Amino acid sequence: MSTSTPDPADPVFRLHAGGKMAVASTVPLTSRDDLSLAYTPGVARVCEAIAADPDLADDYTWVSHTVAVVTDGSAVLGLGNIGPRAALPVMEGKAVLFKQFAGVDAVPICLDTQDVDEIVAAVRALAPSFGGINLEDISAPRCFEVERRLDEALPIPVFHDDQHGTAIVVLAALRNAATLLNRKLGDLRVAVSGAGAAGVAVTKMLIAGGVNPDQVVVCDSKGIIGRHRELTGTKAELAEITNAAGRQGDVSEALRGADVLIGVSGGQIPEAAVAGMAPGGIVFALANPTPEVHPEVARRHVAVVATGRSDYPNQINNVLAFPGVFRGALDARATRITDGMKVAAADAIANVVAESLTPEAIVPSPLDPRVAPAVAEAVAEAARRDGVARR
Repeated sequence: MSTSTPDPADPVFRLHAGGKMAVASTVPLTSRDDLSLAYTPGVARVCEAIAADPDLADDYTWVSHTVAVVTDGSAVLGLGNIGPRAALPVMEGKAVLFKQFAGVDAVPICLDTQDVDEIVAAVRALAPSFGGINLEDISAPRCFEVERRLDEALPIPVFHDDQHGTAIVVLAALRNAATLLNRKLGDLRVAVSGAGAAGVAVTKMLIAGGVNPDQVVVCDSKGIIGRHRELTGTKAELAEITNAAGRQGDVSEALRGADVLIGVSGGQIPEAAVAGMAPGGIVFALANPTPEVHPEVARRHVAVVATGRSDYPNQINNVLAFPGVFRGALDARATRITDGMKVAAADAIANVVAESLTPEAIVPSPLDPRVAPAVAEAVAEAARRDGVARR
């Protein structure tokens, strides 16, 4: 990992000086009456009401519009396991994105532990202060167990953005790319390069969104995942639901005749492998800052290319998903985030630009102000359909 020495003249360090966020009051505190209402003695009446009916916390505290952004610092951006204190600038950044794009208040929580039991215990203990939990930059495979256990234990939404945010935007982009090319999702042969947190979530999301699981092949660093390999955990689950043809080999074999490549691994894929894809293909090379396939190389062989970078067209950016997902979940007072809510979010993102698709514009800009409200509305409606909304 490279080091970066603070330079007061550097605009990045200038922007971060003192942090990127602060707490602000939403009520006046300019008189004795103000103090008596906001704090003692008036606040005691609100406490008594909530003690008698805990659901009133949604109406009389910040819970209905506030989430915790929780990390253990084990998988931060492309920097790896840099620890909780070094992860704080990223969590602050996430929090201000929540506020900017969806009006959701968010609090960074950087835990000084990477033990699953301790993470789960800490978040469970903190949960009464929040309306939702956004897990962030927790490495695989621990992230799967942390999310599963918290989802089972808490009556509020739990969402690991590195998994599901990426997956939602990938589904939206693939839906629009297929429409642009006059293809159907269920007919596409898809190769996913990467079986970590994002790869697993992307695969499951694509299947939930209409991709035929028999037509999906997932690769990890050892090659194609299938029943021919001794696997455990999430990879064993992937082997059961994908690769119906029993294909074996490396990523080049997975790509032979494939219509779609989803790269979420960071490992480089040779041009010859991309050239072996079916004509009119789709490549999403999402590793950042170095995509699995350089966009210019990919364009020699396929019709649509997307990356995770802002300096190329079709950026697959999680900010298109997570602000609206939580806004919608909070508005519906959802108890969890279902697959139906995630698919609804993907559809909403896709629909924002559905009438103006080009090979260079299959997803909205991350700064498009239409996205978060559309996603929030779709997610809230899906929560009610799925029976997880409390209003």
